[in-house]
Amino acid sequence: MTNTIPQALSLAADSTADMIETYKYLHANPELSMQEHRTADYLTGRLEALGLEVFRCGGTGVVGVLRNGQGPVVGFRADTDGLPVLEDTGLDYASAATGVLEDGTEVPTMHACGHDTHMASALATAALYAGAKDDWAGTLVFVLQPGEETAAGARAMVQDGLWDKAPKPEIIYGQHVMPGLAGTVSLMAGAAMSTADSFKVTVHGQGSHGSMPEHSIDPIVLGAAMVLRLQTIVSRQVAPQSAAVVTIGSFHAGLKENVIPDRAVFTLNVRTFEPAVRETVLSSIRRIIAAEAAASGAPEPTIEDISNFPPLHNDPTQTALLEAQFRDEFGAERVLAGTPVMGSEDFGALADALGVPSVYWFFGGFDADTVASEHPPANHSPFFAPVVDPTLATAVAAAVRALFSKVGKK
Repeated sequence: MTNTIPQALSLAADSTADMIETYKYLHANPELSMQEHRTADYLTGRLEALGLEVFRCGGTGVVGVLRNGQGPVVGFRADTDGLPVLEDTGLDYASAATGVLEDGTEVPTMHACGHDTHMASALATAALYAGAKDDWAGTLVFVLQPGEETAAGARAMVQDGLWDKAPKPEIIYGQHVMPGLAGTVSLMAGAAMSTADSFKVTVHGQGSHGSMPEHSIDPIVLGAAMVLRLQTIVSRQVAPQSAAVVTIGSFHAGLKENVIPDRAVFTLNVRTFEPAVRETVLSSIRRIIAAEAAASGAPEPTIEDISNFPPLHNDPTQTALLEAQFRDEFGAERVLAGTPVMGSEDFGALADALGVPSVYWFFGGFDADTVASEHPPANHSPFFAPVVDPTLATAVAAAVRALFSKVGKK
């Protein structure tokens, strides 16, 4: 395989300008997870205009298939959903959009995790390949996936028959913008992102007047004891060599200072890399919650799943091959050795459903001054604003190179 990318697969001035306008439109018009209806319509129209076969999948998911004769089938995924975050970037294309949560609450909406960069670069990559059919052979499957932030989208697409409707790829690629130096990419073999499990716990007590606590089972005191004891799981039940995080993200109880409520509700999030560690942590959570309730003479609490993100594992052989390709594309100094990230993704579910390898990498989105600042904006921040250049161009170059390593003509 030649290491030279044909000129037809490189961004020209007009295609760069179109990509930037696409990015700004998408940034200004985010939609919440599994509600990406306008976004799906927009993506469908753009892919159809390029001549791809397009179909909907998993509700608001969009799949574009680009066939070009005999050759490998390769998948490329980009996620499409925004977050319930009020944007504070000051950009002239900042989002003023709102969305509605499942409970009916209207909330501000922002592409605070950079999915707009993913979509814009995926569309630009599809456009380059659609216009350069003399330089490659095979089939490209562009999976524009909804609901990544809630771990619902990849599962929904698979359950809706994604791999029955689309050609089955032999490998699937994906990428994500991060608060690193723009123009760089990073990747790692093996465990790349953690499994994540989230739960809602309802602590059932017995309400009473604040002056008569003897008639209560105080769910606030009980819930607080659970919260504190849950923090000992990582420090006392997980080996120091293993990674795990247990976070209590919310705690709600009561309405008035002199009323002991009859229930408290808290949510928790668990992140692990190793299946055995995950099982230890999850079983410990249930044991502690049940035991604390029993110690207080309270009914057993109700534990409900919120979301479950699968592990993200980069195939070691394919990762090494892609790293070599990236070094040819960007130079060794711009290809960084990544380390496993405690953040989570549902990307892995797409390849797991087929039993094929996948590789997922990160590209930087900030200038040197921002990266060097004391607190650069992280993903999900209201200040998250990747610089347009060279962030988008780097994302396209990485995607083009990854796909070309499989379908490029010798």
